[in-house]
Amino acid sequence: MEDGTVADMTGSASQREGRSRMKIPRVLIIAGSDSGGGAGIQADLKTVSALGAFGMTAITALTAQNTTGVYGVLEIEPKFVVKQIEVCVSDIGCDAVKTGMLASTAIIDAVAATISSHKLGPLVVDPVMIAKSGAPLLKPDAIAALKNKLLPLAAVVTPNLHEAGALTGREIKTLAQMKEAAQAIRDLGPENVVVKGGHLENIAADLLYDGREFTEFRAERIDTKNTHGTGCIFASAIAANLARKKTVRESVTAAKDFITAAIRAGLAIGKGYGPADPMAVLYRRAGLDGRVAGTLPR
Repeated sequence: MEDGTVADMTGSASQREGRSRMKIPRVLIIAGSDSGGGAGIQADLKTVSALGAFGMTAITALTAQNTTGVYGVLEIEPKFVVKQIEVCVSDIGCDAVKTGMLASTAIIDAVAATISSHKLGPLVVDPVMIAKSGAPLLKPDAIAALKNKLLPLAAVVTPNLHEAGALTGREIKTLAQMKEAAQAIRDLGPENVVVKGGHLENIAADLLYDGREFTEFRAERIDTKNTHGTGCIFASAIAANLARKKTVRESVTAAKDFITAAIRAGLAIGKGYGPADPMAVLYRRAGLDGRVAGTLPR
């Protein structure tokens, strides 16, 4: 239904009538596909679904990818990316938008123009540039388009230290440098900046800057290599919470808790960097915590 309501067909006829127009948050995800399932669109959909939202997708690129690396990228024609966006929002609508891998200047230009013309948002931008394995996912000449066209539309942008460095042209290794980078990135136009400090040497801290004050989000450092998809999961969790009409600070707080749980439950699959698990919360609620150890009930 156009306003995001869904029919509940359980219970008696009178109960069904009373519940027949339940509101479900709708999140439009504009990003690339990860054939290995650990990041990209696949991780995004798992995340928003686990958080009770309805996910739609506009795929920007196909990747031949697994836990060891990216072995091929096929970009989608920008006009077809736009068509995916328009057919979703014209029929289903959306309450938040999340962008991930955008690959090229042409795709960024098309996506930014479409988001602007349809007044879509709030927008969460994960400025994806490289894969966990080090493979490039954004052409170097596209960084300017990202800064000039997309960031000014964002409610939240979530760069890691490498991405924040690329956006600002500076090295970032300390919490103080994270604050300077957050201020510089906010000057590019986004309302809020979250610089992710998962690669800081001594602490695991993310930093939210809203133009007035800084808020630190600290968590335990989890000793694991199974962190593939963490950036996608974190940004999608923020978008899902914004779609529920939570504030930015509430959404980032909830997303930090969510990604910490996903990393703690990271899956030791494949020969490389296994994925964080955005379904961990649901498995735990269902009493299926033993699935990683091979004890999942049959």
